[in-house]
This record gives sequence, structure tokens and C-alpha cells, in this order.
Amino acid sequence: MDKLVINSYEEFEKYVGKQIGVSDYVEVSQERINCFAEATLDNQWIHVDPERAKVESPFHTTIAHGYLTLSLLPYMWNQIIEVHNLKMMINYGIEKMKYGQAVLSGQRVRLVADLHALNNLRGVAKAEIKFTIEIEGQAKKALEGIAVFLYYFN
Repeated sequence: MDKLVINSYEEFEKYVGKQIGVSDYVEVSQERINCFAEATLDNQWIHVDPERAKVESPFHTTIAHGYLTLSLLPYMWNQIIEVHNLKMMINYGIEKMKYGQAVLSGQRVRLVADLHALNNLRGVAKAEIKFTIEIEGQAKKALEGIAVFLYYFN
């Protein structure tokens, strides 16, 4: 699917209730998990100790931090949409976020995004994006929720 290009609030509004796009898959490697653990000081063995995880984890391998999975959202979002004529965009929050299943080390994830709602708040577009992070080859989703962004158009 081609990247959606938006130039104005009015163009954005046409996509309310529709799928905006699907990102490419991103591998969640052990190296990525280790870097995230180091950056966040979350070195729990279930994430960073493959040998112990083989024996003690119900997954028999390490798993990605839930917040690592979430942190991939902006990267994948930028593959889906490009909004022009902006002063800035601000991450305003996340609503109804729910983890469905763990992402195992080495699995690949992608973002499916729908424009859930769009409101004009005195010249600022409040976009509510229904997001689903899927795991390649898995029916159950890794993560779902509604990301809220504020777009300040020129």
C-alpha cells in the first residue's frame, strides 16, 4: 500500500472510519530487545537471558518488552502517512491500550491503522488512530489501542 499523503485538515477528514494503511514488518530481534532493556533499565531475565528463558519461560525464548512493542508505533506510523503543511505534531496520548500476546524474540510485527475520529479544536486537528500491531503469522494481536495525535496545520 502506498503512503498516504495529507495536505490539509479537509483531506484528512475524508479518511474518518477508514483504514489509513499497513506498515512493513519490523523484526524484533534479541539485539533490539537488549538495547531497549539497557535504555529503560528493565533487564528482567524474560527479556534478556535467552538461556534461562529456554528453560524457565512458558514461551521457551525471550520476549519483547510490552513498551518496546508500543515504541515501534511511531516508526511504523511514519511508513503509513505523511502529513504536509504542519507546524508540528504532538503525541497526545493512548486510550484503550491492550496487549493481546507476547512478541517473541525474532518475530516480526506490523502496524494496521484506521482513522477512528478527527476533530477540529480551534485550528488543531485531534486525530484518533485505531492501531493494531500484528505479529506475522499469528491470529492474535500483539497490541491494540487508540493513539491520539495533535496536528498543528499551517
